[in-house]
Amino acid sequence: MTTPASGVITITTDFGHQGPFVGVMKGCMLARFPAARIIDLTHEIVVHWPAEAGFWLARAFGYFPAGTVHVAVVDPGVGTSRSIVAVRAGDHLFLAPDNGLLAPVVSRAPDALIVRLGAGELARLGVHHPSATFHGRDIFAPVAAELAAGRCQPQDLGERVSALVPAWVEDPAVEPRSVTGVVISIDHFGNLITNIDAALIERFRLPLVHAGNHSFPLLRTYGDSRPGEYLALVNSFGVVEIARAENSAAEGLGLSRGAPVVVRDRTDQP
Repeated sequence: MTTPASGVITITTDFGHQGPFVGVMKGCMLARFPAARIIDLTHEIVVHWPAEAGFWLARAFGYFPAGTVHVAVVDPGVGTSRSIVAVRAGDHLFLAPDNGLLAPVVSRAPDALIVRLGAGELARLGVHHPSATFHGRDIFAPVAAELAAGRCQPQDLGERVSALVPAWVEDPAVEPRSVTGVVISIDHFGNLITNIDAALIERFRLPLVHAGNHSFPLLRTYGDSRPGEYLALVNSFGVVEIARAENSAAEGLGLSRGAPVVVRDRTDQP
């Protein structure tokens, strides 16, 4: 099995933009593959929380060309015995620590190929003596460049394995009268983005979203409420979101990542 390379690499990290870390990763990629087209997916993942990176990656990769290499480095276990895995899923390639980050991607791709990177295979790519604290530069960047250039495939990088470390956040709990998930991300506007997919609440005639001892009607868009009012909606990535028109729902409600969110039908409240 091979995936034709597109030459595109996306990078997802929790590095932020202080310091040279993202830039150095890109430099290492370009040193090996000068024609690479490198896209910053996001570097604002909350630090040390692979769950948010996996959530966004699983919902964003399909907007890129087939053959794109997606590198995700949210890696609190860097330098330990944790593995690095390469995955082929849906005609895309993924490279990340095996810490639950890629579980949402693989759960949606039953035919995914998962390979644990091996020291011998890395050595053959010229990857020797990586630092204990910056595998993004010393392992992820060079391997991503080789994959994006089409000079290797995931199966060339090590031993095939059958499973990944599970995601840190469980899938939403679906009950006869409710769906319960969590806030998985908070965007620049302070919108509380949950892991509840729209398909899970289609059965409710009048969905009402509950979080932080409040309830919110499910509307179509932000402008359907007055400034300062709270609402819920299905956002552009197809998941339930809690917002505050022209304000920050996160600040107003005092909620953060991991907060429970429950959706019930308005006519069927406890």
